[in-house]
Amino acid sequence: MAEPTVNDLIANVADLMLADLDDLGAEMDAAVVLLIPEFGADAAILQEVSASNRANAERILTVLARRDDRRVTTDVPPEALDIVRTVVRRGVDLDGLFQAYRRGQNVAWKRVMAAAAQVIPPGPLLMEVLEVSSGLLFDYVDEVIARVLDEAQREREEVLGGALARRIETVRLILDGAPIDRRRAGERLGYDLDRRHTALVLWTEAGGSGKRDGPAGDRGSAGGEPGGRGGAAGDRGDEGAHGALESAAGLLAHAAGAHRPLIFPAATSALWAWLGTRTEPEPAALHAAMASAHPRVRVAVGPTRAGITGFRRSHEAALTVQRLLAGQSGGERLAFHQDLEVTALAAHDQARAAEFVAATLGPLAADTPSAARLRETLRVFLDEADNAPRTAERLHTHRNTVLQRVARATELLGRHPGERRLALELALELAHRIGPRVLTRSDAAIG
Repeated sequence: MAEPTVNDLIANVADLMLADLDDLGAEMDAAVVLLIPEFGADAAILQEVSASNRANAERILTVLARRDDRRVTTDVPPEALDIVRTVVRRGVDLDGLFQAYRRGQNVAWKRVMAAAAQVIPPGPLLMEVLEVSSGLLFDYVDEVIARVLDEAQREREEVLGGALARRIETVRLILDGAPIDRRRAGERLGYDLDRRHTALVLWTEAGGSGKRDGPAGDRGSAGGEPGGRGGAAGDRGDEGAHGALESAAGLLAHAAGAHRPLIFPAATSALWAWLGTRTEPEPAALHAAMASAHPRVRVAVGPTRAGITGFRRSHEAALTVQRLLAGQSGGERLAFHQDLEVTALAAHDQARAAEFVAATLGPLAADTPSAARLRETLRVFLDEADNAPRTAERLHTHRNTVLQRVARATELLGRHPGERRLALELALELAHRIGPRVLTRSDAAIG
């Protein structure tokens, strides 16, 4: 039997790493956030960072697994270009992005060395495999960085070339709390800052591993007519994620009685918008409008506030809601800060929140379908002031089923739900709103 070649051994290493791609991507994400904390504080940017890390890792590992002499393709994954466009638009220092690539490269290289040590015994062959692998990995990262920086330069020239740059700069100044003349800012934005403002953060969740929402190389817009595209600056905004997001913003603006939304491109699959109104929008009207929006669009709604300070505060609140809900499949499509403010405060430290949920709910904190049924029944039961018929009506089930589930939940809690009721309701709300992030992984079923 022929001895394996260096290419065969490199492919074995790559196969081993591809089998653990999710864990590799998560470690790269954590390393980047540790280097640039602001990436981790923004759900839209973090999603793009994660997509870029995974796409780059998968691209090079797939090529290394070919078992032939073909070298790594110089094609850059589209996800890597998405994040650089977002970084430019947000005004983030490009040196940070460069350092992030090097940090991700270091994580990947440590994984390569560990995987190689698992499949190749110590000796000259191991050293040769590591030498060839390092050359391929480092050459790939160098090529991607060069392409990414070229794209950043093109994006910067386009953004800085006209009215979009002035709008972006004005929005940033307002959000940063910088002193700015209200009338002049309003003229730049084409938006009445004297009105009351309801901030929206609109986004689409990733459609699965390696999938993208569609063409999203938009260039943003100043505002949009209800239900339509945003304006001249949004040349490609009708396609892909941003087309759906701008359309949803227009629908919500129309429902709120706003002339048009102020739209700011936040990422390739996220949009910031503000609705300027004289009165507070009716939640029921916004919910009705969402029925006509693309089903993958989700929206966080900030409180309605007046003036430039209100413009900023409403946006900050909407971002808080997005951070709370982003990454959850099957969550509510339209979420209001006023409904989630307490939950957001309790979930600010996610590790502590998970400890609180586990300590308060005990076995009910298990991340299983059976525990979820019991939690939801108990949550609604407490919300309905312990009224079983009303609970059954809300859950579309029978009163006796509600009582049986509440009895089982009480048994698992080891105490009556009325004891520490406030803590119990908060723990149930955290589990309901942010699910697996605060639940206990368990394979055991709960009857």
